[in-house]
Amino acid sequence: MSADLEEKTNRYGELLAEALEAATVAPPEGTPMEAAAADCYEMAASYFEDGKHFRDQGDLVNALASFSYGHAWLDAGARVGLFDVPRDGHLFTVE
Repeated sequence: MSADLEEKTNRYGELLAEALEAATVAPPEGTPMEAAAADCYEMAASYFEDGKHFRDQGDLVNALASFSYGHAWLDAGARVGLFDVPRDGHLFTVE
């Protein structure tokens, strides 16, 4: 089971890293929606850093949870139009 958890944790970490690179803020600068997008992006990036920390400490359960939460922030933001994201591929659930 440990090997499966390690593989899944690494896969989700890579997914979040790619998603952070691919997402760009969609709303115009200076608008409340732009501020909301920045907050969502910051949450995702913070969860990514937390996940790396937990993984480095050998805490794969919390690392996986952090990577998953981080990706959820980005994916939800993309669904409500806060981010421009690729619509094909595996990074986001937006169609």
